[in-house]
Amino acid sequence: MPIPEDVTGDEIDKDVRQELQSLPKTLAEDVARNLVMVARLLDEDPEGAYGYSRVALRLASRVAAVREAAGFAAYANQKYGEALAEFRAAKRMTGNIDLWPVMADCERGLERPEKALDMAGAPEVHKLDKAGQVEMRLVAAGARRDLGQLDAAIVTLQSPELAANAVQPWTARLRYAYADALLAAGRESEAREWFAKAVEADRDGSTDASDRLAELDGVEFVDAMAGDTDEAAENDKVPASKTPKTDEGEAEAQGEFEGEAQGEGENDKD
Repeated sequence: MPIPEDVTGDEIDKDVRQELQSLPKTLAEDVARNLVMVARLLDEDPEGAYGYSRVALRLASRVAAVREAAGFAAYANQKYGEALAEFRAAKRMTGNIDLWPVMADCERGLERPEKALDMAGAPEVHKLDKAGQVEMRLVAAGARRDLGQLDAAIVTLQSPELAANAVQPWTARLRYAYADALLAAGRESEAREWFAKAVEADRDGSTDASDRLAELDGVEFVDAMAGDTDEAAENDKVPASKTPKTDEGEAEAQGEFEGEAQGEGENDKD
């Protein structure tokens, strides 16, 4: 696949560059340039990113950074089985558990939410940093919703990180997920409150919390060109809520991160 001339390969992270030093110089440069293209295109052109990741994979399948990049490219294209295989390979090579949450989310993509919940309760979770633990909580809540356990999903998201006033990189997404779960459970007034809190924390526009809030307030968006009502918010609506299957799901949700929550409450209150 063609690579723009301005891509030299020097743009990659220094840790990845160090991994590539095990390869012959010319090969390392080719792999690096393909990895740069994966990173450039992953959000705006997932299919293109996937193509470059396959090239890098053919060139250097024994490099963990390449397997990880291939995993994220497959994940962005909803190729969850392939992504999971690549993430597992990267984990075996490095012993690093940072990919644990996205691996669990792949299980959700493969319609195995029970497996994702098993991973949420595994010892590996306690080895994650705070960002990884929050991500795991989001995945677990999503798995609960997959199973129709809306109340349990809400409980899963209730945490010191959610209650903290300080804004962290994960704050907007956590508040948004909580608001979305409340709305799915029919608790509209609470959902509106948390969508507003998500807007306050969403400094880089990573969520559509402002649109969801406006929708709850009855604000209609009009297309200035066509004069038609903007239907984009309607497309993003959460499906009709399902009745939780059992009361046991809520109790399980409270226990999934029990070890994580102990000792952290005081640290996050500020």
